[in-house]
Amino acid sequence: MSRIGKKPIEVPKGVKFTFGTGKAVVEGPKGKVDVLVPEGIKFEQQDNHLVASRPDDSKAAVHGLARALMQNAVTGVTTGWSKDLDIVGIGYRAEMKGKNTLVFTLGYSHPIEVPLPAGISAAVDPKATRVTV
Repeated sequence: MSRIGKKPIEVPKGVKFTFGTGKAVVEGPKGKVDVLVPEGIKFEQQDNHLVASRPDDSKAAVHGLARALMQNAVTGVTTGWSKDLDIVGIGYRAEMKGKNTLVFTLGYSHPIEVPLPAGISAAVDPKATRVTV
């Protein structure tokens, strides 16, 4: 029995779903995400909740997975995701070069420049030892 699969997903205002065969499209204020839905799993929207269901126990293994993937997509298009990177080492630091390039100084003879993909933003703290992506 899937405990995660039974939990309803709270749908914030401004989030829209489009369901197709084997996939769903989640649209929100921060963008659009395609989610693969395993075969046999159905999603139903009830008021401001989304509920995952399965026809029988043969799909129990992917029931919780499908619900978790959909929850992550809803979170991504509403609040977005962020990750912190701590840079530890004497003389190690990071800085932004423009808005689209991170420059790391990590003990090599040259700085390492990392271009950011479209739609991804980063910030470096004043001490230059923490990067938030």
